[in-house]
Amino acid sequence: MKVTFELSPKDILYFRERLKRIRQSLDTTDERTVLEGAESLMREAREAEPPQFVLERLTNLEQLIAMLRDDEWRLEGRDRARILDALAYFVDPEDMIPDRLPGVGYLDDAIMVELICQELKHEIKAYEDFCAFRGQRKADPDSLETRREALQSRMRRRSRRDREAQRGRSGKSSRSPLRLW
Repeated sequence: MKVTFELSPKDILYFRERLKRIRQSLDTTDERTVLEGAESLMREAREAEPPQFVLERLTNLEQLIAMLRDDEWRLEGRDRARILDALAYFVDPEDMIPDRLPGVGYLDDAIMVELICQELKHEIKAYEDFCAFRGQRKADPDSLETRREALQSRMRRRSRRDREAQRGRSGKSSRSPLRLW
């Protein structure tokens, strides 16, 4: 059985505002807390055996966590902060839908992961390309460093292009309802 639903701009705005409140109340500079919180959510979700569509989305958290833990990827500055800000939602103990509710407890988390992955699509793609390159290369640290720099530069360019295109569509600098920060 397939169940689909559509989030309105108002619904997405609600998630964006919730993420904003959580980021303001949590010190996202404490990476350890944020990473451990996201990892804890993953463990608890797996143990609860949520519906497959929820689990598929939640496993995308692992890739975001890996981006921050990967010493060779070396994500820094604002790029790193964006991932930490996104993961902050999963540290908040006060879920919109309590996780302990069978079947639907992780639905709000799955929705947020989906929104975050859309927002961070260029970061995710660059990291996937980096991992693929690293898996194919011979032990040449210089080529890995060059590839990392090129991919992170591409990631920033594409994100900037998307932001500029959004401003152009709206005719002003206001954010679209999808933008999470």
